[in-house]
Amino acid sequence: MSIQEEHYSTDADWNRIYVDGEWYTPDGGSTEVQDPSTQEVIAQVPACDEDDVKDAFDAAEEAQEDWGARSHEERQEFLRELNSTMMSRMSEIKELLQVEAGSAMAKQMGEFNFARNIVDWMAGFDDMESEYGSEFDGKTNRVVREPVGVVSTVCPWNFPFYMAMRALAPAVLTGNSVVLKPSTETPISGGLAVARLFEEAGLPDGVLNVVTGKGSDIGDAVVSDDRAGSVNFTGSTGVGRRVGRLAGDNVSEVALELGGNCPYVVTDDIDLDWAVTAGMFGTFMHQGQICVSINRHIVHEDVYDDYVDEFVSRVEDLGVGDPGDASNIIGPLINESQRDQILRFIEETVDAGATLETGGDADGLFVEPTVLSDATNEMSAACNEHFGPVAPIIPYSDDDEAVEIANDTEYGLSSAVHCQDFDRARDLADGIEAGMVHINDQPMHDEPHMPFGGVKQSGVGRFNGEWIIDEMTETKWISEQDEERNYLVF
Repeated sequence: MSIQEEHYSTDADWNRIYVDGEWYTPDGGSTEVQDPSTQEVIAQVPACDEDDVKDAFDAAEEAQEDWGARSHEERQEFLRELNSTMMSRMSEIKELLQVEAGSAMAKQMGEFNFARNIVDWMAGFDDMESEYGSEFDGKTNRVVREPVGVVSTVCPWNFPFYMAMRALAPAVLTGNSVVLKPSTETPISGGLAVARLFEEAGLPDGVLNVVTGKGSDIGDAVVSDDRAGSVNFTGSTGVGRRVGRLAGDNVSEVALELGGNCPYVVTDDIDLDWAVTAGMFGTFMHQGQICVSINRHIVHEDVYDDYVDEFVSRVEDLGVGDPGDASNIIGPLINESQRDQILRFIEETVDAGATLETGGDADGLFVEPTVLSDATNEMSAACNEHFGPVAPIIPYSDDDEAVEIANDTEYGLSSAVHCQDFDRARDLADGIEAGMVHINDQPMHDEPHMPFGGVKQSGVGRFNGEWIIDEMTETKWISEQDEERNYLVF
């Protein structure tokens, strides 16, 4: 193993944070990082305190002025170099995602590609200034985007590498500096390894600063510092509400992607194989630990039995086990708390009258892919965001009922409709209360140029494309008058 490869391996020294271009170990002790497949400790990372967070903001504030003064073209060139660096480290990043996050091979590759795509798209974004006409003679209007200053970012554990990149790429492109706090479960692939990539790609000192530790210890400090002009957070709705309140006290821009309970509406005119294949992917990718995975299958009564039979048959063939084995689709859940919650939801749902078609048990952190038929919207596995490899299947009789069931939740993140009649499908899509609806697909979909986010208790703001650029810049209107105006009364 070369020195550079070792630099990104799980055997490397990760017990240091990255602040102002320096790697050092703060005084607050450390926390353990586990491989969820084996539940063995693979690394120690620093347990930062509020003083460490303050140091990170100090460095970010100082570095931002110079970074913001650089040309847009220079910052684009950095992102292109970052993309190249990411490609050269692809195998190491995928291994980190496997060992630290329990990502099976398909998910490793998908997450890496999502990250590359967002960096590549941002590197090509040029719309930082626009010109408009005027109703006044001799006047020209310009609207320019300027950096907010420092961006505060808190990322989750399920897609740690991608979630970090989808925040960092637009932040640095627009001339901001960043304080990043990765999840306690995935501080390497979601933070420390990311910092090494940015450092290797040549980012100036202080533009990116990474602090690690428990959210209960430093989370408030990361999102409430009054130097954070923009705060973006991905995580639970409960924590997101607090983040929004703290950021609001400073009148910071916010982008919050919170919980989801995604419906998958299957009508009676479907191609069964197509609908089941999409339903399988949308349910079991990364063990269902995705905010936009299918939480409820809402299936027309005329095709319900056929859908359940085909779905169960396919589920029973899924490989469960070591995520490093390409034959396995289902890897481990992230920790015991998640596993216990999911098993409780399954048990409560069966006790409430659902039929356990397959699955329902666990070995270590590996929960069997589980199908629950005869489910209703009120049952635990359906009304809660279960975040696991579980498929409650709910019957409905007509399209109005399908929409009513789909909307009967506090969440409104993503959703999907499978229907061969596009007029009917669009009507269903129009009726579903969600930030995203995908027709003849499943709800777990993301593209770098499209707005990603939800309504109701699923958050505010949007990630990706020009929408996240808006969250990380201040809009300035500059008008230019090139001839004397007649002010009438003067």
